[in-house]
Amino acid sequence: MKHAAIGPISVHFPERVETNDDLQAEHPAWNMDLIYEKTGIAARHIATEDEFASDLGVQAAENLFTEHGIDRASIDFLLFCTQTPDYPLPTTACLMQQRLGLPTSCGALDFNLGCSGYVYGLALANGLIQSGAASRILLITAETYSKYIDKGDRSLRTIFGDGAAATLIESHDQPSLSSFKFGTDGSGADMLMLTEGGIRCGPESLQPRHRHRWKSNLYMDGPSLINFTVEEIPRLIDNVLTTADLDPDQVDLYLMHQATFKMLDQLRRRLKLDEQRVPIRMESYGNTVSSTLPVLIWQLRNEKVLDPARVNLLIGFGVGLSLAACSWQDLLQPEQEST
Repeated sequence: MKHAAIGPISVHFPERVETNDDLQAEHPAWNMDLIYEKTGIAARHIATEDEFASDLGVQAAENLFTEHGIDRASIDFLLFCTQTPDYPLPTTACLMQQRLGLPTSCGALDFNLGCSGYVYGLALANGLIQSGAASRILLITAETYSKYIDKGDRSLRTIFGDGAAATLIESHDQPSLSSFKFGTDGSGADMLMLTEGGIRCGPESLQPRHRHRWKSNLYMDGPSLINFTVEEIPRLIDNVLTTADLDPDQVDLYLMHQATFKMLDQLRRRLKLDEQRVPIRMESYGNTVSSTLPVLIWQLRNEKVLDPARVNLLIGFGVGLSLAACSWQDLLQPEQEST
């Protein structure tokens, strides 16, 4: 049986960078030192008014093709994860297929997930490959949450950044992605939501959990999200370890969605893990939602931190509420990056 393997990854961020110093100058009353202490974020890339998720995703894919010598004609499926699509319809992945010059025989679909989306995308790709429906899949994650955030929103503006990642998922004889586990709790849908823009509206539609403090269309109940994550992620990890027949000490790195420093630090302490086993790399990018995990893998590969002989866990969590995790061994060798 063939198995899905994470191949090369390329990223793209908007040129515009918004630093904490910029925000301090714009809002002198904001305590940016305290905010940095909690978020671990010093800067974010912000899309311009005429720059959208598809634009970021297409550029990340073009970077992938160029940087790694990948023949775009070899792609037989495009998976696009975003919560900021260009249109309600048509499917943004269909538009990206045309812009990227992928074959018309290529499958293409969007899926609407946030911070768990990358692991879900890997699971979808793994299923397509194991079923024989596809053998070379382009998984793109791209978000422009900044378009939903008011300039005076101290809570969200200091966290979320825009960006995209393109991952080549290839068929491989050796399994490297396994023990996928998921979790869903729709009772927490009101913790993180977009309050406008959908078809369902009116007094009986879903409303934010608490008073909407800011003018942003995007609403987030940060404390409730942290409580949920710190309670549920350890159980999800236990399920992955049990299925994979692994002890916690056999896992090298716990690669988690890069939400905020505070959330990851609380999770790390709850799991009783050393700091080096839970890498944090969000200082220059912020929380890029579905792209944080591929961006993290891209950074760790560049730093030559990943040990191909060791098993890691990939863990996503957030809006939905949605959870996803799996075990992963990096089979990519430097000499294999150009194909």
